[in-house]
Order: sequence, then C-alpha cells, then structure tokens
Amino acid sequence: MEKNYKFNIFQDNKNIDATLFQYGWEQCVPLHSYGPAKRNHYLFHYIFSGKGHLSSNNSSGETSSYKLEAGQGFLICPGQINTYYADEKLPWEYAWLEFDGMKALEFMELAGLGFDQPFYRTKSRDAAESIWNEIMCIVDNPFNSSIHQMGHLYLFFDVLIRNSATRRSLPAGNLKDLYVKEALHFIEQNYSFPISVEDVATFCNLNRNYLGKLFKESTGQTLQHFLMYYRMNKAAELLKLSDLTVNEIGKRCGYQNQLHFSRAFKNIFNISPNHWREKNKPH
Repeated sequence: MEKNYKFNIFQDNKNIDATLFQYGWEQCVPLHSYGPAKRNHYLFHYIFSGKGHLSSNNSSGETSSYKLEAGQGFLICPGQINTYYADEKLPWEYAWLEFDGMKALEFMELAGLGFDQPFYRTKSRDAAESIWNEIMCIVDNPFNSSIHQMGHLYLFFDVLIRNSATRRSLPAGNLKDLYVKEALHFIEQNYSFPISVEDVATFCNLNRNYLGKLFKESTGQTLQHFLMYYRMNKAAELLKLSDLTVNEIGKRCGYQNQLHFSRAFKNIFNISPNHWREKNKPH
C-alpha cells in the first residue's frame, strides 16, 4: 500500500542566514487535524489539491480563521498558536518546509507574510506550480547533498516572494540596520572569546536594551539567542571535523566551563555534544 505521507529531518543546520529543519508531504484523510500547538521555527504549508481550514492567533491575541484551497498556502510563525485540519469532503494534499535563520523574517515580510498575515496566495496558476515544484525538489530528494537542498530552499524563497499577490518592498537600509550589522560582525570576529551581550552593545556604543530591541526587530531573534546559536553552530563544525575534546571545543567557542558549554549545546541541538558527534562524525 502506497504511503500517503513523506517526512524528513534536515541534518545539516549550520547555516546562519537560513536553514531547514524538517520537510514533508501528505495526502490527508478527511478532518485530519494538528494542534492547537506552537512551533519553534517558521513552518510553511503549500496546498496542491483539496481544501482545509486554519485557525491562528495574531499579535493582539485574537484568533482568526481561514478557509484554504489548492494553490494557496499558510505560514505559522515561531510561538504562534495554531490549529489546522483537512476538509471533510475534499481533504487537502499539501507539502511543508520548516525553516529559520537570520534572513527568515525578512524573506517572509517580503512575501507579505507574518504573524498577522498567515494566508498566502499567488498571482497566477503558473506561479503556484513553480512554488510547488521547488518545495517538492526538497521533499522528494532527501538524500541529496545539503548544498543541493539549501540551494532549492533559496529558490523556494525567490519564487515565493516574486509570485506573492501581497509582495512587499522593505525600506532601504538606515542607521538601525548599520547597528545590527555591526553587532553581527563583532560576534563573527569574537565568538571564540568569552564575550557577552553587554560587550556587543559596548562595541556598538549603544545601550544594551536598545540594541537588543533593534536586533529583535531586524532578525526576529534575541541577541542572546543568536550569540549562543552562532557559537553552537561553530562548535558543531568542530565536533564533526576535528578530534578536539568537548572541553577544548567549548573554550574555542567562548565557554571556559565545559558544563555550561554542554548545557548551551543541548539547548540548541537537543542532544549532548558527545552524542551529536557520534551521530554526525564522518565514517
């Protein structure tokens, strides 16, 4: 009997600007539902056939409901409470991508999507097909290289933005953007030292709370979380490609205390550094 779903987890999530977490496809049975639940990352569903329903809360805490059909899609943002289910008579067939990264918020805003606008529609039927094709290039090829998968993720972002009926143009860069870029550059150059958010703010000559607000508005992440996220991705590279001890790797990523490093790593990857190395070390 042929399966009515596909599901895979992306194994190489070291990319900072954008990365995959999991992806799949499903031909749902009538009234098949998910939720209410929250996600830790962005989750985009695209409907190939059939119909369904979405309920999600907005930034004011109110719940909005949407009736969706083939050629349309919906976005679930990190921390957003949502429930969705297939139509009773014409249950939907959809594919999905779960992703995140420094550029994820910007890409979704360019496509006209966000916490208060989860509903996606295209300009034309041809556009709908091109979006579906890019998603399925990822879903149908889980054994292709991570470079191949990431390439199609960026192509997906491109067709999603170009063909959105609610496409937006973001304002040109300003002084606030410059501060965020300065903060990113400082972290990239100094993550191996025991720097703190306060050190980043001092470098940018800004109040810590004000820089944190700018950073969150620009990237959708707190400065503290990004600093940890960046360090742990560098640690993952060393765990995979070197024979350094966990303690040495922690020190190279700004942690003098191995216990603190291991806790931070588990907070990002959900497993200990040693277990991650066992699963990902090249054979």
